[in-house]
Amino acid sequence: MRTILAAILTLGAASPALAASGPFFSLKNTDFVVLLGFIVFIAVLAYFKVPAMIGKALDDRAQGIQSELDEARALREEAQTLLASYERKQKEVQDQADRIVAAAREDAKLAAEQAKKDLAVSIERRMAGAKDQIASAEASAVKEVRDQAIAVAVAAAGDVLAKQMNAAQANKLIDDSIDKLGTKLH
Repeated sequence: MRTILAAILTLGAASPALAASGPFFSLKNTDFVVLLGFIVFIAVLAYFKVPAMIGKALDDRAQGIQSELDEARALREEAQTLLASYERKQKEVQDQADRIVAAAREDAKLAAEQAKKDLAVSIERRMAGAKDQIASAEASAVKEVRDQAIAVAVAAAGDVLAKQMNAAQANKLIDDSIDKLGTKLH
């Protein structure tokens, strides 16, 4: 405070108005009156501790700014932590999705192979069934041809026998057949 007052007095004493207006310490000298008013103003400010209040306000403001910076720093660190966490989770989810896709591809490949095997078995079964049907149809055709051949042979034999046999021989054969039939039925 004293250094400020000394600086003011030094500036006031060295002013050019002092050289032109006469004695400096007179109430008629405007520079002296302004200097007195300024000194009184500074004294009032010092009395009411305005510099301390300004200093306190500046300290409070600096402390508020520091606390905001600390809070911003903490929020930034928290945001970085969250970002790292989300990136980790995103990577884990991506890895899990890749594993699921790989498993699905493997399952699809296995299912396709199983479907091929099942199709081959089904085709083989159908081929075996078709072969059985062909064999059955062939056996049926052979039996039918054999039956037809037997019928034709019996008819031909009957015609041959009928042509070669006379009535007496036919009657004798009929009587022998009736006798045999009688003994077989009893």
